[in-house]
Amino acid sequence: MTSPLHLHFLAGASGDPSFWETVAHHLQSHYPNYTLQAYPAFAGHPNPKNIQNFDQLCCWVVDQIQQPSIVIAQSMGGIFAIQAALQKPHLIKALVLCATSGGLDLTPFQVKDWRQDYQQLLPEVPDWFIQTNIDLSPEFHRINIPVLLLWGDADEISPVTIAEYLQQQLPHAELKIIPSGQHDFAKIHADMVASHNQNFLIKHIDDV
Repeated sequence: MTSPLHLHFLAGASGDPSFWETVAHHLQSHYPNYTLQAYPAFAGHPNPKNIQNFDQLCCWVVDQIQQPSIVIAQSMGGIFAIQAALQKPHLIKALVLCATSGGLDLTPFQVKDWRQDYQQLLPEVPDWFIQTNIDLSPEFHRINIPVLLLWGDADEISPVTIAEYLQQQLPHAELKIIPSGQHDFAKIHADMVASHNQNFLIKHIDDV
């Protein structure tokens, strides 16, 4: 039996929606309604609105969510997911945050600086995206929806200590660890990530 839930997938700094294709495929038999969100000017996509800074991009991404949705976000995409939950609580029914590396002050955590590597691997990613520094932690208490935190225990960019902090700050968060998972575990271990997503949605959302 399929679910009417809509899943809205957000990529990380690459802005490439194909990052989530395998997870979405695993979930498709039960959750056929989903969006793999592209970002303007990222991964070869057009920029019709001439977006020139992070705030404009964030507003654009949040504006794309026009129906009740579960937002599933990778890394820096977690900033958009959290903003969507804060700005559209009537539409966002749950969040899945994977390896979030933005939206909070990372200074207390021992994290690998990923920006230089990303600029070399993805020179088309705008500097303003990579250098953005937003702390939404004072607003975390307002997110009163179920949140699934998926983290890899071998992730140097977003270590498990960040997930543990988020679990303490978000009122209804639960944490699942991906063994040997690095920052791209959602792509490498897509079957496990899909399974955690499905269990989470069945537990918290499907029967509501």
